[in-house]
Amino acid sequence: MDIKKKPCGAYMTNCYIVKIGAVEFIIDPGMGADVWVKENVTNPVAILNTHGHFDHVWSNSSLKDYYNIPIYAPKPDVFMLQNDPFGQGTPPSEADVEVEGDARFEIADIPIQYYFFPGHTPGCSAILIENALFSGDFIFQNSIGRVDFPYSSPEDMKASIRKFLQMKEDYIIYPGHGENTTVLTEQKSVGAWLNYI
Repeated sequence: MDIKKKPCGAYMTNCYIVKIGAVEFIIDPGMGADVWVKENVTNPVAILNTHGHFDHVWSNSSLKDYYNIPIYAPKPDVFMLQNDPFGQGTPPSEADVEVEGDARFEIADIPIQYYFFPGHTPGCSAILIENALFSGDFIFQNSIGRVDFPYSSPEDMKASIRKFLQMKEDYIIYPGHGENTTVLTEQKSVGAWLNYI
């Protein structure tokens, strides 16, 4: 597996290209990500969204149209793709697959596992491909996603943190912003957030 990362747009949102064998997955294509993606993929098979915030889905529609590939997005966040609730001018996109909860897919014979971690958004999720956990805005290096946005839920985030603390595998975390970390590293400190949110 080969992983490429590009921080895109004003919020430096990480877009990822994951290549396994002859196929590629595009994860969270934000503002301006389409230009970089087109320069770096040859056979993309799906766009995977961790959640619906505009800085993670901005280039959904242009890449879907260009490559004729499906978009997978958490069902509770699909309205954000369609309706631009934050008024940012986000190009609307349609999810071909509305992911519900913890769901497993095989795309081009590659296992893709969604883990449902709501709180930052109603559908916020992490995506596991082999040993790489693409955490979107759920968890970062030494931090977690904000819960003071419209549609955020502090109580959901607390439940998601407790769920994360039960994970047994030490996956490498590829977050939506910032640098990589690991599950075990973040489990050492993330519980403290339960006292602050």
